[in-house]
Amino acid sequence: MRAYLARVDAVLVQAVIAAALSFAHLHDLASAAGQDGWKAWAYPISVDLLMVAAWRRLRTGRDKAAGWCWFLVALTASLGANIATAGLLDLDDVPDWLRILVAGWPALAFLGGTLLAHGSEQPSPAVPDEPEPSPAVGSSEPEPAPAPEPQPEPAPASAPEAAPSGAPVPAALVEHARKIADAHQARTGAPIDTPTLRARLGVPAPLADQIAAQLT
Repeated sequence: MRAYLARVDAVLVQAVIAAALSFAHLHDLASAAGQDGWKAWAYPISVDLLMVAAWRRLRTGRDKAAGWCWFLVALTASLGANIATAGLLDLDDVPDWLRILVAGWPALAFLGGTLLAHGSEQPSPAVPDEPEPSPAVGSSEPEPAPAPEPQPEPAPASAPEAAPSGAPVPAALVEHARKIADAHQARTGAPIDTPTLRARLGVPAPLADQIAAQLT
């Protein structure tokens, strides 16, 4: 446990030192480019927040192209500022192109942060329904004789015993009747008629007529 805490403490100390140095370099570069006062201190925060937002997008596993794009933009800005303050650039005479880049950074960071925060999520792929087996077409074997009709199957528990004429038929009962009709057509090769459907469902004739009308 102590070894783990010591390793964590060392990582945190190293991260704090690196963040402080990078923060100071970004502040110095922004200040040398004409951004004085609180604006020079806001630039390091903007760069670091954009990098964190891009890294979070990469960790979520969606729209990784945008995440990598803005992560590299923020990393380039941070790494460029650290290198520029290493003595390779005269901070007392900053070139105009660098002043333009520093002045245009807020708009670029705002665009990147907005796109990362409001990026569209990828829809989950829909699972296709398994196709029902269909009888073979073009077979040379003679068609078997239709099997005897089984005993009437009880209707679903949610279906009423009878429905008045013109009343809506429950969707569960229609779906159950559709399965019976499909099985009958697959077995006999002909659509099921209303008397057979009524016998299979065990419902009154008016209700069977309404269900048969919805199956056509």
